[in-house]
Amino acid sequence: MFDERLPTDLWVAALLRRAQIAGASAFVLQKGDAHRGDVLIKCADLQGQARALVPRTNIEGERVFVDLIEQGVGPLEPEIDAYVNRARARDSDLWVIEIEDRDGRDFLTEPVAKQ
Repeated sequence: MFDERLPTDLWVAALLRRAQIAGASAFVLQKGDAHRGDVLIKCADLQGQARALVPRTNIEGERVFVDLIEQGVGPLEPEIDAYVNRARARDSDLWVIEIEDRDGRDFLTEPVAKQ
C-alpha cells in the first residue's frame, strides 16, 4: 500500500511556515525521524493554557489530530509540558513542535478531534 503522506520534516516545515505567516511563533523542540517520525504539537495561548495534539488514523483511514484534553492532559501549560517531557523520553524519533499564539490556533490542515 502506498503511503501518500509527506515526509515528516517537510510536513513540519509547512506547519511552521503557516504559523509564522499568521503572526504566531512556532518552534521545533525536538527533531525526530525525517521521513516517518510521529509529531506532538503543543499549542500555547501565552496566558498559561495549552493543548497537546497528536496524530491518529480515524476509522476511514484518514489522518486526524486528537486533542488530549479528554485524556486529562491539560489545559494548564505545566501539565502539557510534563506530558511533552514524558513523550520525548519515550520516543527519540518524535517531533515536538510548540506553537505560541494568543488565540490558541493550531494551524493544522488536518481535522482536530477530542477523543
